[in-house]
Amino acid sequence: MEYERFFSEAIEQLHAERRYRVFADLERVAGEFPRAIWRSEGKATEITVWCSNDYLGMGQHPEVIAAMQAAAANMGAGAGGTRNISGTNRPLVELEAELADLHGKEAALVFTSGFVSNEASISTIARLLPNALVLSDELNHASMIEGVRRSGAEKKIFKHNDLAHLESLLAAAGRERAKLIVFESVYSMDGDIAPIKEIADLADKYNAMTYIDEVHAVGMYGARGGGITEREGLAHRIDVIEGTLAKGFGVIGGYITGSAAVVDAIRSYAPGFIFTTALPPAIASAATASIRHLKRSNTEREAHQRQAQRTKNVLAAAGLPVMPSQTHIVPLLVGDPELCKRASDWLLKKHRVYIQPINYPTVPRGTERLRITPTPFHSDALIDALRDALLETWDALGIPFGEAEQPAAARSERIIPLVVSKSGG
Repeated sequence: MEYERFFSEAIEQLHAERRYRVFADLERVAGEFPRAIWRSEGKATEITVWCSNDYLGMGQHPEVIAAMQAAAANMGAGAGGTRNISGTNRPLVELEAELADLHGKEAALVFTSGFVSNEASISTIARLLPNALVLSDELNHASMIEGVRRSGAEKKIFKHNDLAHLESLLAAAGRERAKLIVFESVYSMDGDIAPIKEIADLADKYNAMTYIDEVHAVGMYGARGGGITEREGLAHRIDVIEGTLAKGFGVIGGYITGSAAVVDAIRSYAPGFIFTTALPPAIASAATASIRHLKRSNTEREAHQRQAQRTKNVLAAAGLPVMPSQTHIVPLLVGDPELCKRASDWLLKKHRVYIQPINYPTVPRGTERLRITPTPFHSDALIDALRDALLETWDALGIPFGEAEQPAAARSERIIPLVVSKSGG
């Protein structure tokens, strides 16, 4: 058996489909974000990062760095064990209390990543419910899909944000059967928002449990950074709110919040939580500092939304194919995987602008795109420079200009301004 051949052929297939991923070797520089050092072929080049998930730049915030440094100096580098075996450090307990308060829930549970929090929580909830039916939005993240799969429960996929389809599936299941609706608030590839209130209404009508992924919204929306559910005053209507510490909060880790009973059940039954080492005290302390800062400060959120909207306006006015988005996500349609990769490489090598190409299977074939994520630190001058770089790249590579065709799930939408709450969230 030539084992190596199977792996080589698998990689060759990715190359043939133009979806082999290449990682850029980047060195972030605290205090200089979104500037970074790109290392390639023995050279170090200063670039501007336009695709970071550190949406608010909190990864370089002085309070966050100071909290991490102090905790590491006082308590060491690692957690020392699983949560059950010496790993439940004091900063981690404080972090969970801070998260429960953020979402107005009885309890919270922290995981090593957002992927693990979704996979472990969804699979455990659906497995513990008798004869559960999981209803999952067709554009849910891979971590949610994996959680549904691992649960072993029956699943039904409803069309993206399609309330009529969801209701038909709920009605067919009946009120008496255990049902779990899993969906996201902000869908990160298209930047659209789920009809959360209407989904909660359907859950009440058909006696279903709700689970929402707020990873691309926590920190950025709501009066205290509690996400879209906070901004819309709907957090109390969702059974489980899941989030990440790695995007708006600028650190790493995932979490869920909910009732004490639900959280305790996941804590007690989820292998992805039980059998992994806890987050280190330094990470937990940094995350808590970030959350506390964003609970009291709207400055970052207001600047973030202002620069995101300006980016959309400037690129659209230049004739670039900006796809419809209701949020801070700015997708730019390319529509071809090879062109998308070439555009990314051209921007990096010629203009020192880094935007990772997004190809299948992350997005459907024919909707390949550059996914731009402005931050408060992307100045007006940087936005104008991005426009000029993109225009030159589109011309040089022959990429079509004009208004982007809207994805099938979002054809009724249009490019609209970001919604800012009265409190600035």
